[in-house]
Amino acid sequence: MTPFNYARATNVDEALALYQPGSRFIAGGTNLLDLMKENVVRPERLIDITRLPLHEVTTQADDRVRIGALVSNADLAYEPVIQNRYPLLSQAILAGASPQLRNMATTGGNLLQRTRCYYFYDTGVPCNKREPGSGCPARTGLNRIHAIFGASEQCVATHPSDMCVALAALNAKVEVKGKAGARVIDFADFHRLPGQQPERDNQLADDELIVAIDLPAEDFSTHSHYLKVRDRASYAFALVSVAVALKMDGDVIREARVALGGVAHKPWRNAEVEATLVGQTAGHEAFTAAAQALVKDAQPLDGNAFKVKLVQRAIVRALDEAVSGGARS
Repeated sequence: MTPFNYARATNVDEALALYQPGSRFIAGGTNLLDLMKENVVRPERLIDITRLPLHEVTTQADDRVRIGALVSNADLAYEPVIQNRYPLLSQAILAGASPQLRNMATTGGNLLQRTRCYYFYDTGVPCNKREPGSGCPARTGLNRIHAIFGASEQCVATHPSDMCVALAALNAKVEVKGKAGARVIDFADFHRLPGQQPERDNQLADDELIVAIDLPAEDFSTHSHYLKVRDRASYAFALVSVAVALKMDGDVIREARVALGGVAHKPWRNAEVEATLVGQTAGHEAFTAAAQALVKDAQPLDGNAFKVKLVQRAIVRALDEAVSGGARS
C-alpha cells in the first residue's frame, strides 16, 4: 500500500470541497481497502465520509422509500420497511458477503464495488479495466466467472453485487451530488457496459458522491424472490443470480421484472422478454419460454458456457419461488 493523505468531512458540501484529482471517498472501505492493499488503486488522499448525515431510511410523502448512502448493508437488510415492502432487497443483501462485512459495507459503496476478475486484481498481468489498452487476458484465459452478456473485446468482467441485482429489478433511482450540482440517475443507467472504456464502471463523475437510493412506491412485496447460485453456500460471489418481482392477478402475471447477476458488467435485464410474461398464466411452460428467450443472445467464453443452461434453470426456479411468495416466506 502506498502512502496517502487523510481528511474527514462532516457534511456533503465539505466532502465535495475537499475533493481534488487523485482523491477517493471512503466509508466502509470493504472493497477500496482491498484494492489499495493490492496496489490496484493508489489514491493520493482518502476523504472519510462516515460522519455525513446519510445514515437513515425514510418514507417520503409520496410513499417512496429513501435510503441514505451510508446505511450499512446489515441495517438495511433488517430495516422493517424494507423487510415488509421490499423483501427482495433484504433477501439479496443477506445472500451477499459475511455478517462482518455487511456490518461495515454501506449502501452507496455496494453500488461502487469493482469486479472480482482475477486479472483485475493481479497487477502482474495486463487488464484493460486497470490499465486501459493493456489487453484482456480473461478472454482466452481463466474465464469461468466472467460475462456471457454485454461484454466487449476490451473486457469480459462481471459486476459482483447482490444488492444491485435486486435494486435493478425494483427500478431504483440513485441520487448523486457533485461540484456541478445534484442529479438523479435511473438505476438501469447507473452502471455501464464495458464498450471501449472498461475502466469506467458507472456514470459518476470523479467528484460526485452517492447521496441516497430511492425505491419507488410500487408493491412487489407478495411475489418476489432472489436466487443466488454459487460455488459454496457462504461468502462467495454469484456464478449466476436472479432477482424476480411479479404482480399477479390470481394465476395471471400482470407485471414481471427479471434481473440477472454474475453474467454481465452490470445487472442484466431484458424488457422485451419481461413483456412476454405479461398476461401469461404462471407456470413452467411460460417460465421456460421466457428463460430460453433471455439467453438467446448470450455469448459465452470457452470456460463459462455452462452459465447459459444455469441461467435458464435459475430463472425458472426463481419465477416459481416468486409465484409462491419466495422472498416473503
